[in-house]
Amino acid sequence: MKKQIQPLIWRWHLFAGLILAPFLLIIAITGAIYLFRVDIEEYIYKDYYNIEAESEQLPPSDLAFTALNTVGSGDITRYRPGEDDTRSAEVGITDGDGESLTVFINPYNREVLGIINDSNRPMEILAALHSELMAGTFGDRIIELVACWTIIMLISGLFLWFPKAKEKIKGVFTIRFNKAGRIRRRDLHAVPAFWISGGLLFFLLSGMLWTGFWGTGVQQLTTASGAGYPPSIWVGPAPESETVAEDIADVSWAAEQMPVADSDPSSGFRQVSIDEVIKTADAADTHPSYDIFYPASPEGVFTLSVFPPKAQDEATIHIDQYTGDVIADYRYDNYGPLGKAMALAITIHKGLEFGLLNQIIGVIICLGLIGMVITGVYMWWKRKPKGKSGAPKAKSIFEFKGMLSVLIILGLIFPLVGLSLIILFLLDRLIIRNNEKLRRWLNY
Repeated sequence: MKKQIQPLIWRWHLFAGLILAPFLLIIAITGAIYLFRVDIEEYIYKDYYNIEAESEQLPPSDLAFTALNTVGSGDITRYRPGEDDTRSAEVGITDGDGESLTVFINPYNREVLGIINDSNRPMEILAALHSELMAGTFGDRIIELVACWTIIMLISGLFLWFPKAKEKIKGVFTIRFNKAGRIRRRDLHAVPAFWISGGLLFFLLSGMLWTGFWGTGVQQLTTASGAGYPPSIWVGPAPESETVAEDIADVSWAAEQMPVADSDPSSGFRQVSIDEVIKTADAADTHPSYDIFYPASPEGVFTLSVFPPKAQDEATIHIDQYTGDVIADYRYDNYGPLGKAMALAITIHKGLEFGLLNQIIGVIICLGLIGMVITGVYMWWKRKPKGKSGAPKAKSIFEFKGMLSVLIILGLIFPLVGLSLIILFLLDRLIIRNNEKLRRWLNY
């Protein structure tokens, strides 16, 4: 049976690999660099981040006012106190032109250390390239589709790699460097691919949690299944609100769909100062690397968001802008089993959870993916006949009911894969089969 279906799987594996190759190189290269985001930014902005500790820091409201005056106009949207005595404070401001700026300020003497346009930060540009090819929603869907098809590539590649009973360990788990030509090229592609396949699958699935289609669907299913937000995280009844946390702040994945309770603008109180909010935040015993996001409307709330290195320290806290009371406190310990697994997967994906070891393993997987792409394309180029693709002869998928069932299941799990299969089917029937040159090159 394997001999009968192998040419079909090989054909799909080959063409999918050739189409995905440039996208996978972009994802792997940017991903390898992004694993060191914290280290890179610590170096790039060392003159903005690092200060000398002194006796007493000025009030956050004083620093925020200084930052806004320095920019000239706009609205304060975010405040980040330094996590220790030698770290500057950050003030996020949306200026009069709608640009998002970060002002770094020395909390001991009000010295403005620097101003950055957030859209120009190298790591933000790299993240946009990695996650959406710098093409917005369309790019996000392309990256999601690439990730889905790469999973299919891994499955088909493992099928093609799976050793025959009579084969020895060489060529299966180790590379036969003493062999020349096609055998060594095959080993250089297949053997490393086998060793990194588990880690690569993890990075693909965890990365897809950020995608706007599949990732959002997983979030919604998580919440709808009862694994979402326990009522105990709110002070009072859970709110019935169409506003969710990701609409008002940069929060952890598990909290993005969390409903947001309103502050009461008719309470007769004025908005509390950022000084009071910081006191509330410090009393909440959270990881010190938190950001405070300002309310965007009279009904809005202050949102404390913690993106720490370890998922176990995550927190999303909403604070009434008029009373300063905590009205929601959502932490890792409140997550359901699925939410905890997702949170851990994301911090591992970002290279944070296990420190340097996490980064090293991530880089190995990224380099392995780059090697898989290069050796795969090179192997195809060396063996293909002139003027032809070199793919096995085309066969109808309808001859292989098991394979067809697998594709249908994958299309249901990953809807964009299902959509792409429909498009491929239509292209095959309407264009490829009616073009003699394409039919010859594709070996129909």
